Amino acid sequence: MPIIVKTSDLKFRYPRDVANRDAPKFAGLPDPAPFNRHDLYEILPILSAVMDAVESSDGKVLHLIEDVLNEMPGFVTTRGEVFDYLRGSALECLKR
Repeated sequence: MPIIVKTSDLKFRYPRDVANRDAPKFAGLPDPAPFNRHDLYEILPILSAVMDAVESSDGKVLHLIEDVLNEMPGFVTTRGEVFDYLRGSALECLKR
C-alpha cells in the first residue's frame, strides 16, 4: 500500500502555488519537468514517493527528508533529480 504524505504530517509549512495546483505532478521516474520547491502541491507527491522508496512510514524519517529537501543545492532542478537526491540522501542517513 503506497504511503500518502499529508500536510499535517509535515514538519514545515510550505507556500501553495494555487494557479498550478491541477498541473501534472511527480508520478515516477523519469520526470524531466522542473521542480518547484516552493509549492506544497509539488512537495507532497515527491515526499510520498521517497517514503515509499525507502519503505518507511516513520514521521522521523519524513522530517529527515524534509530537512534534506530544505538544504538541497540549487543545481538539483528536475523532479527526477529531486527524487533521486532525496532518496539517496535518506538511504545514506538511515544506514548510520
